Amino acid sequence: MIDTRKKLGLGTSHAKIILLGEHSVVYGHPAIALPLKTLKTTVQASFRNDDQLILESRYYTGPLAQVPPFMNGIKRLVEYILEQNHSAQGLTLKVESELPIERGMGSSASVAIAIVRALAQLLDFPLEHTKLLSLANIAEKETHKNPSGLDAATSASETPIWLIRDQEITSIPIAMEAYLVICDSGIKGQTSEAILAVKEALQNDHEQTAAHLDALGDLAHKAKTALATNDVTGLGHLLDQAQSHLKALGVSNAKLDELIALAKENGALGAKLTGGGRGGCFICLVSSQTEAKHLARILLDKGAISAWIEPLSQEKGTDYANC
Repeated sequence: MIDTRKKLGLGTSHAKIILLGEHSVVYGHPAIALPLKTLKTTVQASFRNDDQLILESRYYTGPLAQVPPFMNGIKRLVEYILEQNHSAQGLTLKVESELPIERGMGSSASVAIAIVRALAQLLDFPLEHTKLLSLANIAEKETHKNPSGLDAATSASETPIWLIRDQEITSIPIAMEAYLVICDSGIKGQTSEAILAVKEALQNDHEQTAAHLDALGDLAHKAKTALATNDVTGLGHLLDQAQSHLKALGVSNAKLDELIALAKENGALGAKLTGGGRGGCFICLVSSQTEAKHLARILLDKGAISAWIEPLSQEKGTDYANC
C-alpha cells in the first residue's frame, strides 16, 4: 500500500559528454563518457487529490497522456512505473533541467534518471543501480530506438565511466592535467537519424563502415591509457583521429567541421563532435584553464552559442565560459 501522506519525491541527475566511442558503442565497442555535474536535472513528484497525471516542464505542461511526440519516452516510463507499483493515484511531475535538448549531452537520459529516482522516493520502492538503469532504458528505447545505455549510465554516475554495451560498466581513473572546452554548435543534434545512417552504411558498405567502427573502438582503448598516464598530447591526437572516422561515417556536418577546424587553428590539441552528431556539441582539448577560456571566447565569437570548461582532473570543478 502506497503511503499517500508522503507529499514529495525528489530525483536529480546531470549531463554527460562522450569523450570517445560515439556510434561504435552501439556495435559492441567500448566508450568513455564523463558526467557534467554542473548541468543538472531535478524532478519533483507529488501526489494529487484527483486521478490526473500532470507533467510540468519548460517544453510542455499538461496531461501526461497528451505530451508531444518527443516526450513519449517520459510518458511510457511513468506509465510503466505506476503500473508496476499498482498506483492509480494522481501525480504531478515537475521537471526542471539545465540541459539543452538535442545537443548530445544526454538530456532525455538525464530526465529519465531523475524521474525514476523521484518516483522511487514518492512510491517507496527499492532502487538498486541496475534497476535504475533498466527503468531509465524504457524511456531511452522509446526516444532513441536502439540506445547503447551510455547516456543513462553516465547521467546516473558520479565518476567517468567505461562502457561496453551489455557487458561492462565501470568507473575509470583519470590522472590528466588538462581541460575540455565543450561548445554548443547552435544546431540541434540528430541522434536517431545519425544512428540510422550508420546502420544503413553497414548494410551498403559493410567492410569500410565496420573498419571505421573498429578504429573508433581501438581509439577508446588507447584513450583509457592516455587518461591514466597524463598523456595530454596523445589524447589530443586520438580525438582528432576519432573526428576523422566520425566524419567518414557521415555523422558530422559543415558547421561542426568549421568550428572544429577553428578550434585546432587556435590551440586545441584535439577536437571532435560529441554525442550523436549532425549538430549538437563538440569538445576541444587544451592544456590549461587560461587556454580553455581563451579558446572558448574565440569559439563563442565565431558561432558557438554556449561553452563550458570542464577539467579532466576529478579534483577540480566545472566553469561556465559564457556566464
